[in-house]
Amino acid sequence: MSFPGGATGARPPIHADDQVPVDIPRVPAREAAERELSKPMYHENDPNLLERALDRFWEWLAGVLDAAAGASPGGPLGLVVIALVVVALAAALWWRLGTPHRTAVAGDALFDDRPLSAAEHRTTAEAHAAAGRWNQAVQERMRAIVRSLEERALLEPRPGRTADEAAAEAGRPLPAHAEALRSAARTFDDVTYGGRTADQQAYTRLRDLDTELGRAKPDLTTAQGAIG
Repeated sequence: MSFPGGATGARPPIHADDQVPVDIPRVPAREAAERELSKPMYHENDPNLLERALDRFWEWLAGVLDAAAGASPGGPLGLVVIALVVVALAAALWWRLGTPHRTAVAGDALFDDRPLSAAEHRTTAEAHAAAGRWNQAVQERMRAIVRSLEERALLEPRPGRTADEAAAEAGRPLPAHAEALRSAARTFDDVTYGGRTADQQAYTRLRDLDTELGRAKPDLTTAQGAIG
């Protein structure tokens, strides 16, 4: 076979500028691309781990809200209305009931380790009231009530007694004041353990009760049961 230029049986030379495609095997090509793309210069603007986690969280939350909106009457607007109603109900219950009361334990004793007379508790209560410290005033006035009943032998002095226990026991020799005593004990518990804030009106009720109990005549037929 003859070719132009007089050469016989020879293949024409291939030059670099003839743009003949180079066939690279698939696996080496992929590895070369991965090595190239793994260079830091290609990842300077990638989100960090925290940003990726937040992105996934918001995607998940959006999916949950979309599903809830699709299931609730009225779509997204209905979901908003339901959420507002739930929040309003929770706020109303919190306002009405306050912080849930803890079960009385040994640490809920009415008195601490400092034994004071009823008169001393009253003086301390009045000092707190004059300064507008109504929580402390309520606490000290309740202690004055119970200590006064102990001093009159209507209650047996007993370490560790709670306000509720004192009110229940004192209600037997003083049945006309049993409900007022229970209310005073609840006020004490709300302030001391329930996170409520007392006011002047709450303190005035306990102060008046203290005065009334000081003039009250006990029912002697039940007084012995209260002491025993």
